[in-house]
Amino acid sequence: MASHRKPRTSVLTSPGSRRAAAGFTTAALASVTLLSQSADAAPTAPKPTIEEVKQKVDGLYRQAEVATQKYNAAKEHADHQRDTVDGLLNAAAKRAEKMNESRRELGMFASAQYRTGGMNPTAQLMLAKDPQQFVDRNHLMERLTGRQKQAVTDYQEQQAAATRQRAEATRSLEQLQTSQASLKESKRAVQDKLAEARQLLSRLTAQEKARLAELERQKEAAAERKAEEEARRQQERERQRQQDGGGSTGGRTGGGSTGGGSTGDSSTTKAEKALAFARAQIGKPYVWGATGPTSYDCSGLTQAAWKAAGVDLPRTTWDQVKVGQRVATSDLKPGDLVFFYDDISHVGMYIGGGKMIHAPHPGANVREESIYYMPIYGSVRPA
Repeated sequence: MASHRKPRTSVLTSPGSRRAAAGFTTAALASVTLLSQSADAAPTAPKPTIEEVKQKVDGLYRQAEVATQKYNAAKEHADHQRDTVDGLLNAAAKRAEKMNESRRELGMFASAQYRTGGMNPTAQLMLAKDPQQFVDRNHLMERLTGRQKQAVTDYQEQQAAATRQRAEATRSLEQLQTSQASLKESKRAVQDKLAEARQLLSRLTAQEKARLAELERQKEAAAERKAEEEARRQQERERQRQQDGGGSTGGRTGGGSTGGGSTGDSSTTKAEKALAFARAQIGKPYVWGATGPTSYDCSGLTQAAWKAAGVDLPRTTWDQVKVGQRVATSDLKPGDLVFFYDDISHVGMYIGGGKMIHAPHPGANVREESIYYMPIYGSVRPA
């Protein structure tokens, strides 16, 4: 008996149907895969806390200070090389003039002898392609008069000296180019660190900036309390010395005062001159690589202050820490230099009472601050 049900047609009987089904299956698998990947993807990293931002920014400022010291060292070396090159070029110009004088004298001898009797050995010497080989012939030297011999000798000496100076100037120019390349690299490193710090700060909301400022105030207050404690300890040590019969210290004290003693008028001491200069710079902006008079970086300020007192300090913190007498933190006196961090990337000038004057970092001005705001590396007394 025939069936009344209509036979089912397979959806995969035709090539077109099979392609359509395959396309649908591929799309479905791709959708499932994307959904699976989205589910397995790591969640978006949480926004850093204000404390983390502050730590990051402080770290970038520190790295910028290290790069600044490298820039300062490279600039100092480049300046020295430039002075050397200028000196060599000036010397070479003077040497060339002396060589021309010797050549003119030889020319006068040659002209005089040519007028009196043909081409003599002196003239031949002037026209020779290799005067040195010609002069080396004994028969020529025997025939030249004493004055002519001296003129030839002078010319040879000036020519040899000029050759040496040209070679030295070439080497110095190459060294200058190397120094300038290093200077450019150091400058770029500073700019990159500062740009990264500015970018981090620019992303903060007004509320976050207020919180960041509060954290900074708390850090400054803690450092201030420690400075006050140190000032009290210094005063107690001074009183104890007085009671023990030490009398006047005859110099600078940790509390910022000065005694009489044999030092004469205290206002004329080098330390006080340096301090007076540093105080006069308070409020001027920190600018990396600057040495005044309108802006400073940290080592530029201490260098300029002590220069005003007649003491020449090196340019970088790494070199300044090697100058003078090392002193303990408990023995600090006004004018001493205090260095910070294990990498010795920052310096300030002690003013007494646990405080210093320093150029802090970009965006800040020269100011007084507790020496305990940063970890102390060590201190020196320049004079």
